Amino acid sequence: MKYFLRKLTWLLLAVFSAIVINFVLPRLMPGDPATVLIHQLGNLDPAAESAIRAAFGGQSDMSLLQQFWLYFTNLLRGDLGLSVSHYPAPVLTVLGKSVPWTVGLVGLATVISFVLGTLLGTEIAWRREHSLSSAVLGVFLFVRSFPFFWLGLVLVYFFAFRNPIFPLGGGADPNILDRTSWEFVRSVVKHGFLPAATVALTSLGYWLLLMRNNMFNVLAEDYITAAEAKGLSTARIKYHYAARNAVLPSITGFAMQLGFVVGGSLMTEMVFSYPGVGFMFYQATQQRDYPLIQGVFLFVSLAVLVANFLADLAILALDPRVRGGSAE
Repeated sequence: MKYFLRKLTWLLLAVFSAIVINFVLPRLMPGDPATVLIHQLGNLDPAAESAIRAAFGGQSDMSLLQQFWLYFTNLLRGDLGLSVSHYPAPVLTVLGKSVPWTVGLVGLATVISFVLGTLLGTEIAWRREHSLSSAVLGVFLFVRSFPFFWLGLVLVYFFAFRNPIFPLGGGADPNILDRTSWEFVRSVVKHGFLPAATVALTSLGYWLLLMRNNMFNVLAEDYITAAEAKGLSTARIKYHYAARNAVLPSITGFAMQLGFVVGGSLMTEMVFSYPGVGFMFYQATQQRDYPLIQGVFLFVSLAVLVANFLADLAILALDPRVRGGSAE
């Protein structure tokens, strides 16, 4: 219980620190959202300019502490401000349209990559003297050396341009209006296959190598030798004793990766024009949409912090040594 409370306290402190940093950074940038929007619209009368500045806060007459309190109370109500590039849409609404695409694509690809990489790493370490193990490891490490965007372009060229098996880009067929139909689901899967394959293939080698190295360290431990001397089954030794302990260092990395899922895979989404957070963030940067950039940063920070907190709880459940230490 003490372990849980300690981690929860650190989580709350980290969340507050992320909110403070997210508040300060945009105020260090030149200009402000209202000025950017007024410049983009052009030829506005003074009343319209005043209305736009009021819509974006109009906080020039407030102290920094008062501005932070207003920002913090707005956050508690779920108000992240208005997007410049999607004016007058709220930032939360804009994020709500992009986050599901990214979580569905990058999140699923990350989970598949982690599971497959962990299983393959376990098998390769267990059969380390087999020549096929070295060959499999070499292939996936070779694929991992490719940049995300390069592998994406190769897949687009061969499977969308030369052989139009999959669409060139987008998230779904825009002609399908009914988003609850199976036709729309099939379209989403077809559009998301190549970007998901890009993310999964380029990250699978990392999880495989990490699990393989962790397994090597665990297999050298005395309790593995003792388990073999007791005549326990191969599957029990491999998965219950070896893999269960070897996977612990990977869980933290996996949690961080899941946290960054919210931010999307920028280069992959750009290559495939996929309507996720990464592509939206790129567009927001191009249009100097500070409120939207600020909203993305905050969402990514919170996602990483919460994912690491859940990873700590998972380690607490899997590792009896942590449970024993937290009970003291």
